[in-house]
Order: sequence, then structure tokens, then C-alpha cells
Amino acid sequence: MAQAGVAVVEEAAEVANVERHDVVVVGAGVSGIYQIKRLADLGVDAVLLEGDDDLGGTWYRNRYPGARFDSESYTYGYSFSKELLDEWHWKERFSAQPENLRYLNYVADKFELRRHMRFNSRVERMTWNEAERTWRVDLQGGGAYVARFVITSLGPLSMPTFPSYPGMDEFEGESFHTYWWPKESVALEGRRIGVIGTGATGIQVISEIADKVGQLTVFQRRPNWSTPLNNAAISDEEMAAIRARYDEIFANCAKSPGGFEHVPDRRGFWSLTAEERRQTWDELYDQPGFAILSANFLEIFFDEAANNEMSEYIADRIRRRVNDPVVAEKLIPKDHGFGMQRLPLETRYFEAYNRDNVKLVSLAETPIERFMPTGIQTTDAAYELDVIVYATGFDAITGGYDRIEIVGVDGQKLAEKWRDSPSTYLGVLSHGFPNLFMVAGPQSVSGSTNFPRAIETGVDWLTGLLQHVMNDDCTRVEAEPDAEEGWVGEVVSAHERMLFRRSKGWFTGYNSNVAGHQEGHVRYQAFFGGAPKYTKTIAGIAADGYRGIDLR
Repeated sequence: MAQAGVAVVEEAAEVANVERHDVVVVGAGVSGIYQIKRLADLGVDAVLLEGDDDLGGTWYRNRYPGARFDSESYTYGYSFSKELLDEWHWKERFSAQPENLRYLNYVADKFELRRHMRFNSRVERMTWNEAERTWRVDLQGGGAYVARFVITSLGPLSMPTFPSYPGMDEFEGESFHTYWWPKESVALEGRRIGVIGTGATGIQVISEIADKVGQLTVFQRRPNWSTPLNNAAISDEEMAAIRARYDEIFANCAKSPGGFEHVPDRRGFWSLTAEERRQTWDELYDQPGFAILSANFLEIFFDEAANNEMSEYIADRIRRRVNDPVVAEKLIPKDHGFGMQRLPLETRYFEAYNRDNVKLVSLAETPIERFMPTGIQTTDAAYELDVIVYATGFDAITGGYDRIEIVGVDGQKLAEKWRDSPSTYLGVLSHGFPNLFMVAGPQSVSGSTNFPRAIETGVDWLTGLLQHVMNDDCTRVEAEPDAEEGWVGEVVSAHERMLFRRSKGWFTGYNSNVAGHQEGHVRYQAFFGGAPKYTKTIAGIAADGYRGIDLR
């Protein structure tokens, strides 16, 4: 009897430690903040769980030097509140991390969203209960929530990855991934810094610290195409002009395949002479942000000859900026064309290699053999270092889902279903996991366009679905298998039209740091059919009574 009594007490304590809500939102980044705002406005009993000790997601964690938007600031901010648009003054065309985090805090405080948020609440496991038609959400370290619906807002770049080299744990200096850059100031002046990786993050770090450190050694695994950010301050007068045309700005973004104000040049690549094309590129190269990519000719993404010509143009621009021709060639990709992987934007990145204190080490030529207590040993030389920075990327788009054990109908695990490639309906639902909604989920348009513009579209659509469900007292929402299969086919079809289908990178779901990722095996993780087509598709599905979704 004593043992039975203990069991009853333990069960009662466990039940007391479980909170119940109608909706649990997971993740307090850009998407989660907007999602909880929409739910709060509707009076829905919802709570937002965040694993970190404060909100911000990407802009909370990535504190590394040089971290900033590569979308124009005024196209990245939320559009849902005219009052917010009128109040906030973006200081730079491409705002830096500290300002971006201040913005998100301003939004949360203005709309009193923190009362719905629970920090230091990292989700470890989510389990579907078919009998009760609820999700149980268990946290690391204890505590649990039960809800009718779960909305994940995990972000596409929230799971940093490390390479695997012998002796990494033997290095006695400071070392960290850019995602985990310390809150405290890191001393760089006069020190020997090693940066591993030259993707978007590595390029930002290298550009920012090259003139501040004693010695900078860049360990390049594979070179990336990169073009100028062309950042500038935004004056009071310019900000007033931006406010006056916000409706136009967001309308332009909605019409753009990439969700930016930049729209493709539809004159036709081959209808112009080579000289006219080069003149166009000269103009785009000097424009801000992704103009060189998004306002270019569409043919560069589909026509190999057009892409080759474009790639050679960018290669020439790199050669003109790097003094040493041997170094310049090492910085020019040979395994993929321009725009075939995520394009990093830079500020004086290539000029960094003209400095006496900066050395480029091509790991394709001289691979890393091992880490030493004092630095890194390659096949060619030993490099003494005080700090090692891993700019080695993310397990993109699905990585955030893989770190949570998500168990659906009949004990099926989402990670097992998605082992070879994700399978979703519209990037929002996945069959076998009822009542689980994804904001900016795999196979949505969020991974291939200006993120916040896609987020607002996705959150608004999902919230409309949730309203429909709740108004009809529906307790179970699930993607129909045929509809999901059809959407995956749309994703694959759009992907296979693009030249980047043969590239390495997160556009194709490949990361050499992730166990199980095989070179040449494509994971179809994002919809590359463009934002306008995606928006029209989901609007039509809603108008048709949410076709393809089983609403019991």
C-alpha cells in the first residue's frame, strides 16, 4: 500500500506540473513573435515557449561582429501595424544585429507580448495523444504543456553545425561557433584569429574583423560567390520618404519572386548584346542588397550558358578587387555558378585579402590534419592561434525539427518520416502529425525568399485556418496523404527546373557536417516557385474550404 501511495503522489505532482492551453507556439524569433501577436489579438488561450533566456531567435543568438540584415531593413520589418511603421526609424539600409534585436524587443513590448512568453523553456519532446486529440510538450529539465494545437516557429537557421577534425577538444584557446558568439565582448585586438568557413556568416565576420586583429587566418573549405552589400545610413528625410511609400514597398515585395523590392529583368537575356548585358550588371553591382541577384535576368537561373556568362562577370569583378591573382583565383568558385547557392553579401570582403595580416588557407589544397593545443595543423603548415571561430553553417530548415523528438500517430517519429527528405502539405502540415502547424516550415516559400515577408503571409494563412477550425469546433486537423504527395511533387518540379539542383549547400539540403547527409542526395526543403505563386496557391486552397486538409 505504501508503494501505491507514493505512485499516486508522484502522478498528482506530475499532473500539477502540466499547463494546459489551446495553443502552444514554439520559438520566439521573428515568426513566433508575429504568430503569438495574431493569437493574442483573437483572444486565443496560447503560450509561446522559447529555449533561450529571451526573445529574438536569429537576432538574439548571432552576436558575431558584422552580423546584419542582407534584406533592406524596411522590407524586413513587420507590416501589420501602421503605428509601428510610423514609429520605428531604421538607422541603416541593412541594419546590424544590436538594432535588429532592439526592434524585436520594441515590438514585443509595444504589443505586450511578453506575458504570453515562457523563456528557458526548451522543448525536448512532443507526443500526440490520439484519444484526447492533444499534444503533450515536454521541456528539457522538466515541466510539460498540453495543448489542442502546436505551432512550430523554429526558424530555418537555428541548428548550428560543427566540422569534425581530430583534436578539436585539445585546443587550449577560445573557440566557438558564430551562432554561440559570447554575450561578453571577445578581445580581438592584437590576437591571432582563425576563421573556418567562408559562407554568408564567415564573410561577414572576416570583413568586420580583418582590420582589428593581429593576424587573421581564413581556412576556406569551399569558396562562395559574393557581391557588395552597398550599405548606407538612412537619414531622417530618407526615413520619412520610406514611411510615405510603405504600401508601395510591401506591394512590390508581394509581386517579387524573392519577396524583395527588386524585380527580375524581363527584357530577355539573349535579346540584348553582351555589351548591354555587362552594362546592366555594372549598374546592378553598385545597387544595394540582392539587386544583382533578384533584379537580374531570369535566364541566369535556368540557362547554363547565361549563367556561365554571368559567373565570369562576377569572377572578373573579384579579380579586380584582389591584388594577388593567385589568391583571387582561390576565392572564385569552380564547382558552381553564380546564384546557385545562397548568395552572401559583403562589405570590403575581397579587399581584406590585400592586407598583410590576413592569410587565406585553401583547405581544398592543404586540408586540416588535426587541431593542436596551440592552433591548427594542415598538410602544409602549423598555424598558431589564440581564437578559433567556426563559421561552419547550419543544419538548415529541418535541423530545428530534428533536435525535438516529435512523435505522431501510432508512434511515428517525424525525423524518421523525413529521414531522406521532408514531406509536407504547403510547408504547414505533415500527414501523420495532426494539429501540428509549421510557420516557415520545410517546403514552404520561407526558405527561398525574403523571410519576414513570407512569414507574415504564412502566419496570416495559418491563423485563418485555425480560426476556421475553432469556429467549427474541429478537434483534429491533418494533411490528406494525396494532397501532401501532390505538393511534394510541386516542390520537386520547381526545384528541378533550377540550375542549382546540382550544387552543394542548403538549397539542396546538403551539409557535410551533418551525419547522414550524402553528397549528391537532394533533400527538397524549400519551394522555389516564387512568393507570388505560393501566395496564390494557398489563398486558392483556403477559398476552396481548405482543400487537401482533413477537418474532422
